[in-house]
Amino acid sequence: MAPINPDQALIHERLQNTLHDLYTALLQTATFDPAGRPSSTTLSTTLATLDDSLRGVHELASSSTHPSPGVPETLVHYVENGRNPDIYTREFVELVRRMNQLMRGKMGGFRQFRDVLGREIEGAMEECRGDVERVMGGRGGGRWRIWGVGGGGGGGWRFVEGGGDLPYQDG
Repeated sequence: MAPINPDQALIHERLQNTLHDLYTALLQTATFDPAGRPSSTTLSTTLATLDDSLRGVHELASSSTHPSPGVPETLVHYVENGRNPDIYTREFVELVRRMNQLMRGKMGGFRQFRDVLGREIEGAMEECRGDVERVMGGRGGGRWRIWGVGGGGGGGWRFVEGGGDLPYQDG
């Protein structure tokens, strides 16, 4: 376990004192005698001490330069149920890795769909070539080059990744 730094030790001590003052106030309230003069004076003194303790803990905790790290509530429940936090960490890393792979696959699929759709729109409607180039350039898409046209080799499209400066070959 990590050593406790002096700030945490002071906060711990103040919290213990505050809990003691709270317990004392509970006892004074339970044994309060409204007719007895010393009882009301003692209770008011105890409540004033409790108020000072709570104020001191609040000031100390809010002025701390090193806030304690936040622990996820799910991890607390996980450990309370007697399980190893290292296993929780490993499961979390595996879950994040799977989610990242899924997201990367989706992004790649949409990227390919964008490129194919742009190529098909451009091939079907020549008047939209400028719009397709503008959209593809603004979204990080590449450009297509027509290859093999007029050479007897059939011809087709070849995608050039990030090739915004490459001109189209018209034949």
